[in-house]
Amino acid sequence: MTRSGVRVKVINEISRRPLSFPDTTDLSLSLSGQMDFQIRSVLHLFVIFSLLFSLAKAETAGSVFFIDSQTRQYLRTPSPKDVVQSMSLREVGAAVSVLLGFAPSDSLSAASSSKLNEVLMPNPFNRPRAVFMLEVTGEIPSVAEQANAMFNGAFKSKIVLGSDKAGIELPGEEVSVVSLDEELADFTDKEISDFASWLGGSYVVDPLEAWNGELAIPLASGATTSFHMSKKANREFIASLLALFRNSRRAVEMHEDLSQSTQPPAELLKGCFDGLKALGEQYGPEGAAQKGLELLLTTLSKMFDSLQTAYKGQIAGVIFFNTAPASESETVLDVMLTSQPSARWLEETKTPSNGTIAEVALVRMTLAWITGIVLIIATLLGIYYLLNMPITRDTLLYSNVKLD
Repeated sequence: MTRSGVRVKVINEISRRPLSFPDTTDLSLSLSGQMDFQIRSVLHLFVIFSLLFSLAKAETAGSVFFIDSQTRQYLRTPSPKDVVQSMSLREVGAAVSVLLGFAPSDSLSAASSSKLNEVLMPNPFNRPRAVFMLEVTGEIPSVAEQANAMFNGAFKSKIVLGSDKAGIELPGEEVSVVSLDEELADFTDKEISDFASWLGGSYVVDPLEAWNGELAIPLASGATTSFHMSKKANREFIASLLALFRNSRRAVEMHEDLSQSTQPPAELLKGCFDGLKALGEQYGPEGAAQKGLELLLTTLSKMFDSLQTAYKGQIAGVIFFNTAPASESETVLDVMLTSQPSARWLEETKTPSNGTIAEVALVRMTLAWITGIVLIIATLLGIYYLLNMPITRDTLLYSNVKLD
């Protein structure tokens, strides 16, 4: 067979075979499967990023210190073996309510109640009914590294800050809330000198210019820190300390007045200290900010000792360090005073009209006349039957006659 004949035969065999194309159904299924896989991958990545974002937000944590009385025990003694568990803001608020002598919210879970049991003494009749609660905001260095006996011996717990604030609901008629946030409009060199003397330090006054001296305070660590009042950040920080000091003195005066009453209310001394922000923004978290924190802790220790003396030991401290950023560092523990209506008083929902008042007066007058007439008739009938009783043994006994 020639070469041309072989070529014709091969072409004929190829033409007899049916043409085969890939199945379009399988192709579409494979494409849809790939698209579903890509969509699921994107969704999984979105969920992972959301969880990471929420965890990063939850890591913005603070710490709370529960400080017990020096003469009484309202809190459990912390042990080094105890595992420090984190507490929510709602649980901290519930602990403050219990220390004031009030029941916590009914919505408190069993796990939260267990945490409160680890902090508070179980005796419900042994409560201080006075709490010094202060929230410190700003970029705060580590408090645990400070050589302060009051904070080192306190019950410490971490706080995970959420997006929601926590409220402390208290009966307004049974508690007195004293704010420690009243700003100091103006202060003198004498007030600074008195504050320094109160802390065992000194203040060198500049004779040429006010608020231009140098403040020196000994710390618990044994060192002495100095703040020159000519610098704006130092002046703002010292002004915040002076305001806190003055407000605590005012709270003691109010306590002396309240203690004279027959049933003194519970007292909550509540404040927010943001003086460390100025030092942090000016000098950073180290250096001057570290010295400012040491001075703040020294001031709080001295202040709590004064409160212990004024309240005769019947006070506890709750100091909360909020390390949230400046844009989020608002007060996260709000106090809400609720009014409890008395069961003996009925409150009218609307003012009665003159016609209604006249109708009520007429009804009351009618009832009074009817009651009076019935009493008169009953009295006359009683007298009549008493005078006309037949003389029998019983009537003689009723008339108190002696029988032979």
